Amino acid sequence: MSFTSLGLAPSLINAVAEIGYQEPTAIQRAAIPAILRGEDVLGAAQTGSGKTAAFALPLLQSLLDNRSGPRQLHGLVLVPTRELAAQVGESIRKLAQHLPMQVKVSIVFGGVSINPQMMALRGGADIVVATPGRLLDLLDHNALKISRTAMLVLDEADRLLDLGFSEELARILELLPKQRQNLFFSATFPPEVQALADGMLHQPARIEVLSEPVSKPDIAQRAILVDAPRRTQLLKHLIVEHKWPRVLVFVATKYAAEHVADKLQRNGIRAAAFHGEFSQGARTEVLADFKASRLQVLVATDVAARGIDIARLPAVVNYDLPRSAVDYTHRIGRTGRAGESGVAVSFVSADTEAHFRLIENRNDILLPREQVEGFEPKETAPVVAPASVTDTINGGIKGKRKSKKDKLREAAARAAE
Repeated sequence: MSFTSLGLAPSLINAVAEIGYQEPTAIQRAAIPAILRGEDVLGAAQTGSGKTAAFALPLLQSLLDNRSGPRQLHGLVLVPTRELAAQVGESIRKLAQHLPMQVKVSIVFGGVSINPQMMALRGGADIVVATPGRLLDLLDHNALKISRTAMLVLDEADRLLDLGFSEELARILELLPKQRQNLFFSATFPPEVQALADGMLHQPARIEVLSEPVSKPDIAQRAILVDAPRRTQLLKHLIVEHKWPRVLVFVATKYAAEHVADKLQRNGIRAAAFHGEFSQGARTEVLADFKASRLQVLVATDVAARGIDIARLPAVVNYDLPRSAVDYTHRIGRTGRAGESGVAVSFVSADTEAHFRLIENRNDILLPREQVEGFEPKETAPVVAPASVTDTINGGIKGKRKSKKDKLREAAARAAE
C-alpha cells in the first residue's frame, strides 16, 4: 500500500515524497483513512511506529480543507514532555513546509520563559503542540483560545497520566468545544488511561498494531547478574567490548546520573548526565551533542524514557531497573527504532532480582540470567515471600526495609566505585 491509496491530498503526497517516506507504516495505513473520514481514533502503537505522521498528515489535510477567514486554532496536540513537544512540532512543520498554503505551527512547553511563546502566538496559530501545564498558563494569559478547536490529539496518553497531568487534562477538556474530532494514542492502556479514553471518544475506530510483525521492534533483551557496587565497571567493560558508538543508560536519580557520568568521564569515555533539573537550554545542548555523537554515553533519569527520538541508537542499559513494567517498555523502546536492531541490557543484582521477575511477568518475557567473566556476583538473592512483592503502576518491591547501617554501607560502596 502506498500513501497515494490512503486518500491524502496531492500536496501532502508531494510533502511525504519530499521528506523521503517510502511507504506507510501499519499505524499510518490504519489510522489515516479513519481520521480522514472524521472518526475518533483510539490507537495503540509502540514508540517508533510512525504514529506522529499518522495523525499529522490527516490533521494538515483537515486544515487545508477547512481554513477560511482569520486564522484560528484548528488542531491541538497534547504531549507529556518538552522533548516530545519539540519533536512532534518539528515533524509537523517539516510536512507543512511543502504545502501550498502557509501553516503556522506553535510549540509551547514549560521550563523556559513564557513571553517569547506569547509573542509567537500573536496573530493566532493553526496547530499548537503543547505540554498541558504551559498550555493552561497561556490560556490564563489570554494568549490563546481553544474554544473552536476542530481536532484534539493526545499523544502518549499513558505518560501524560503517569506524570500527573490528569487535573490539567480535565481543565483543558472543559475549555474545548464539545463537537470536535479526538485522536487518542497510547503505548499502554492501564485502567485510568482507558477511563480517560472512554470519556473522551465517541464510537472510536480502534487501531492496534503492537503485535504486528512489521512494527515489532528488533530488540535483543539481556539480563546480566552483577553486584550493585560493580555496575559502573561492568558498564565500562560492555561499552568497550561491544564498541557501542552511543548508549543510553538509565538510572533512578539525579545523583546517580551525575555520579555514573563522572565515573565514565574519568575512565576516558565521553559521557554526560541528563535529568529533569537541567534547564531547557542545557537539555537541548546535551541531546544535540549525543545525537551528533560528540557524546558516547548519555546517563539519564526517566525524563528521557519517552519522547526522545534518537536515530540508530544501538544500545540501552538499565543501570537501575525501572520502577514499573510499563517504564521498562518505554525505556527499551529508545533502541530498535525505524527498522533498526538494538540491544537492551538490564543489570540485575541480588536485591533487584524479585523486581525484575515482576517486570518479566508483566511484559510476558523470560530472560536467561547472564554472567560476565570477571564480574560474577558474590551476593545471593534473598528469599522473598510472594505476598511481600507487589507491582503497581509505579512498580516497586515492598518488603524488609534496609537499616541505616545497610544504607551507609551501600553509599560507601558506591563512592568507592
